[in-house]
Amino acid sequence: MYVPKKIFLTKGVGHHKEKLASFEMALRNAGIAPYNIVEVSSILPPYCKLIPPEEGLKELIPGQIIHAVISRNATNEPHRLIAASVGVSIPADPTMYGYLSEHHSFGETERQAGDYAEDLAATMLATILGVQFDPDSSYDEKKEIWRISGKIVETLNVTQVATGHQDGKWTTVVAAAVLLP
Repeated sequence: MYVPKKIFLTKGVGHHKEKLASFEMALRNAGIAPYNIVEVSSILPPYCKLIPPEEGLKELIPGQIIHAVISRNATNEPHRLIAASVGVSIPADPTMYGYLSEHHSFGETERQAGDYAEDLAATMLATILGVQFDPDSSYDEKKEIWRISGKIVETLNVTQVATGHQDGKWTTVVAAAVLLP
């Protein structure tokens, strides 16, 4: 049975005349291009430790299959703002699982996209922990309720934004949470 014990967050942006190549450039910028990436859904395993990307990348070898929650977005429209974000919500009880969320958007700033992804992950966690909140309240109001409940210890995000290349080349943004054994 494979249950990840470590996780790291990374992000990148790439530009190229070909859409696929711009994705490759974004993966290179994020440091995860030399791996075979298997996209997984949104569960942060119990006892999974958040580590710096530099530490996580040292554990990998080119060609290795890695599991990741990935958000990506692309445009070839000059000056169009794009974002890719992964939100993380970590429960206070380390025996519980947490949540990861992917969000990609157009026209949102880094903060807007990051807050949205974080809110999404925290909302999913809060619903399984039985924390009562108004889903229509602001993210800041919900964060305060979650903090007071003592059931969610931390929320964070990794977000990459970029504007479309001025010459119409493809621009791709990626954000990823890479899970390690």
